[in-house]
Amino acid sequence: MMKIGIIDDEILARKVLEEYCSKINNFEIVLSTGNPLEFINFAQHNEVDLIFLDIEMPELNGMEILNAMVRPPKVILTTAYSEYALESYNYGVVDYLLKPIKIERFLKAINKVTVSTISAPKQHSTKEELQIKHDGMPVNIPFTSILYIQSFGNYLKIFTDTRMYLISETLINITTLLSENFQRTHKSYIANLERVTKATRTHLLIEDTKVPVSAMYKVIVSEKLEDLAKL
Repeated sequence: MMKIGIIDDEILARKVLEEYCSKINNFEIVLSTGNPLEFINFAQHNEVDLIFLDIEMPELNGMEILNAMVRPPKVILTTAYSEYALESYNYGVVDYLLKPIKIERFLKAINKVTVSTISAPKQHSTKEELQIKHDGMPVNIPFTSILYIQSFGNYLKIFTDTRMYLISETLINITTLLSENFQRTHKSYIANLERVTKATRTHLLIEDTKVPVSAMYKVIVSEKLEDLAKL
């Protein structure tokens, strides 16, 4: 679960970001405030993974807040003034959003945040098979035989060439057990990109199944498919 902070003195801007964040799976808003000092105090004692930070605020501006933090979290700056864009990158922020913020631009910024988290090679297994427990018994499933994985309530459905396995696990946890050829495509799906026979903007075709690709993941899915095609 990624813990989100929203710091903006405009109530409407906060409400928009809160609504957008509520649509993202595994996002949890831990603080939404118009008071920069409240955030700084909160961050000293609580974990925050990503903040949406307004640049222009009465007490402290966004840059001053970043300077006041020893270890700032990942940052997406929000502003009504495009002239701050270049300055923002000097602070190592992930992206900046120009107000009024559109959902499409918001999703592109989120993609930049999640790419390193979702696809970092060091987070993936170097083994050639997935080890699970099915009906209380250990089972080893070769990666090459897995088509895709679907979230099903508190369980996962693992679809392979021969059968489907139902296990008690989360998509986040199982991602770390898979190889780099597996990619989250949707809040409820992980696909084996090596088994993709056709790709569109909205889905991947694997065997006879259309695996959905959401706006949040389409950029990284497209890039990884291109990389595989070059091999």
